[in-house]
Amino acid sequence: MERHDLLHELPEYQDRIHQLKVNNAHFRKVFDDYHELEHEIHRINTGVETTTDEHLHQLKANLLFMKDELVSIIKS
Repeated sequence: MERHDLLHELPEYQDRIHQLKVNNAHFRKVFDDYHELEHEIHRINTGVETTTDEHLHQLKANLLFMKDELVSIIKS
């Protein structure tokens, strides 16, 4: 199953991500929430946890929303 770790998806921004995690409390919280949710979705996709299709769809939508916010902050 494919993972959606930001550091692997955006390796060219690794230093910027680290800087934001250290200096921007909002970014750090969204970043941490994103990774927690990404791990939950991965556990569902690999069968470790189960949920309804509707709930999984909502989790993925939330993940995409958070990713968009993080990428926007990274690139600003």
